[in-house]
Amino acid sequence: MKKFALICTAAAAAMFLQGCALDAMDPKPDDPAYAPALPEVDLSSPVPSGSLFNPYSATNGLYTDIRAHRVGDLISVQLEEATSASKNAGTALDKNNSMNLGGVSVGGRRITAKGYDTSFSLNNSAEFEGNSDAQQSNSLSGQISVSVVKVLANGNLVVRGEKWLMLNNGNEYIRVTGIVRSEDVNSDNTVSSQRIANARIQYGGTGDFASTQERGWLSKFFNSAFNIFF
Repeated sequence: MKKFALICTAAAAAMFLQGCALDAMDPKPDDPAYAPALPEVDLSSPVPSGSLFNPYSATNGLYTDIRAHRVGDLISVQLEEATSASKNAGTALDKNNSMNLGGVSVGGRRITAKGYDTSFSLNNSAEFEGNSDAQQSNSLSGQISVSVVKVLANGNLVVRGEKWLMLNNGNEYIRVTGIVRSEDVNSDNTVSSQRIANARIQYGGTGDFASTQERGWLSKFFNSAFNIFF
């Protein structure tokens, strides 16, 4: 009885800890990992403000454009993701084994054992057939502004950003991180998501609508490695 109570207590503790862990993994707004980078201001020398063309303004010259190229600049990412995958596999195996041994003969005369023939035969057959079919397609379109958080030595831009939409029964969010070539940024300061290297694009939601699409924490526990009963 004590052993059963101990097992139940351990199971309840594991369920509670897993529920807490799942709640801790939920995304939250204003995550520091996706905070925009602010441009650093050099205060070592005074900034001239009397000239008509200020080199510290958004543009560095009369013939330059406004494409992002510094830490803190913003880039509009056009989300143009579409993937489709299909896989079909079939396997068929068939194997037959047959072995026949005649009766034991000595001096041309067949030997019997208590009236039974000593011949031996063995037949074995195995057959397997399997089929699998999997199809998956995803698409994501929209627009999100990201911030340049680092300029690499070769001129590539490390970008990251997030967008949260508050709805009646929850929130929806989009998060984007990756590396962009400055040459791929268009003249209107936009870039396609297909031009982002090492891209990490997350789209999801929190709240009642998102919760109805997920299994409960008890169901997740019985299908996890913490389950000690099965």
